[in-house]
Amino acid sequence: MQKKASLLCLLMAFSLLIAACGSGNRTESSDASSSGSEQTVKITLLNSKSEVQEQLEEAVNVFHHDHPNIEIEILTTGNGQSPFEKASQLYAAGNPATISMLDPADVEQFKDRILDLSGEKWVADAIDNSTTVVDGKVLDFPFAVEGFGFIYNKRVLDEAVGGSFDPTSIQTRDGLKNLFMRIEAAGKQALHISPLDWSLGAHFLNFLYADQSQDYAQVETFIEKLRTGNADVAGNAVFNGLMDTFDLMKEHNSDKKSPLTATYDKGPELIGNGEVGLWFMGNWAWPNIQAFDPEGEYGFLPVPISNNASDYGNTQIATAVTKRLVVDKERSTPDQQAAAKQFLEWLVYESNGQDFLVNKVSIIPAFKNIALEPRDPLSKSIKDYMNRGKTVVGMTSLPSDHWSVLGASMQKYLANVIDRAGLAKEIEDYWKNVK
Repeated sequence: MQKKASLLCLLMAFSLLIAACGSGNRTESSDASSSGSEQTVKITLLNSKSEVQEQLEEAVNVFHHDHPNIEIEILTTGNGQSPFEKASQLYAAGNPATISMLDPADVEQFKDRILDLSGEKWVADAIDNSTTVVDGKVLDFPFAVEGFGFIYNKRVLDEAVGGSFDPTSIQTRDGLKNLFMRIEAAGKQALHISPLDWSLGAHFLNFLYADQSQDYAQVETFIEKLRTGNADVAGNAVFNGLMDTFDLMKEHNSDKKSPLTATYDKGPELIGNGEVGLWFMGNWAWPNIQAFDPEGEYGFLPVPISNNASDYGNTQIATAVTKRLVVDKERSTPDQQAAAKQFLEWLVYESNGQDFLVNKVSIIPAFKNIALEPRDPLSKSIKDYMNRGKTVVGMTSLPSDHWSVLGASMQKYLANVIDRAGLAKEIEDYWKNVK
């Protein structure tokens, strides 16, 4: 009995040893399998173009399908918050976005915290002067060429003029006034002004600088005079011409009785439903307009600043590379940086990325290799102005708080809280205090 018990114990011990060895092999096999598979990299992207939020979320899902090992979470700026403020807030919290969408003037302020992208393939394919270069380093990815002016609904304008509206017929302020009156005589509202500080401060006031001269050196001279307190804004011909046009816009604004109440969403609804003929905005608005009028014909009119058709600015719209993507190097890991770079390459070189830029968010790409032609009417209109050499500079070098500070000044002028002299003084005071 004792021998049998000893033998039984020996067999049980041997069985446990075999089981343990087998278990250990399975664990090693599992670990080897895990280490052999590609790990998922999670990155974040700060979006400062709220009007394309839905399309961007769709795009990162498509990107994830194309690149299953990379997941992108979209972050957004707060209501009324600038990209610079949001990015600074994230850095202060120690949790910056892997990719941040900034305004061009913001990029240099983060130059010590963002990745040098000079070695990326797309740099050679970017259009001229579309990237920020500091000390020989390319710091950003040019996300979009955009343009702005008066968006028009051709159906409304055709009815107003009793035929096929010709956009080249509006070359003076009086021509614009006559168009406003004809639209209203046809039973529609002439114009909608979106009272957003970024629209008024970054886009409408853009013409105060860009229209100073066709020679950009003269534009820079004017800005330098503003900085040193030597510019007389109240006596400036372009300023007064621009504000004469804005006064005309105020008089025919669809929200004249409550000019500061409208949200961005009201603009595409009014023009898309044919309730107004014109809306001061840019081509980024097409996806929003399309929701109301997918088959409509639309285009751009310039913002005339005088009654002399040959004056610079009267027949041009503003275009610029308006948004830049930068990659964090301070907190992101090498894997996250590589994933961010892969997303940027996807936008430029893969068909789904190009489709997102051109067809989903109606962007004119800043890359020479992208052959896709814009299909939406607003981008087509901008391309036509560009092809004819009928553009002024979209002022992407303005200080990062320009649109918020002077946008607020424009809001006060829109609501008749300050007069023209008060606005001129606020513009002068702003520039004298720019850091």
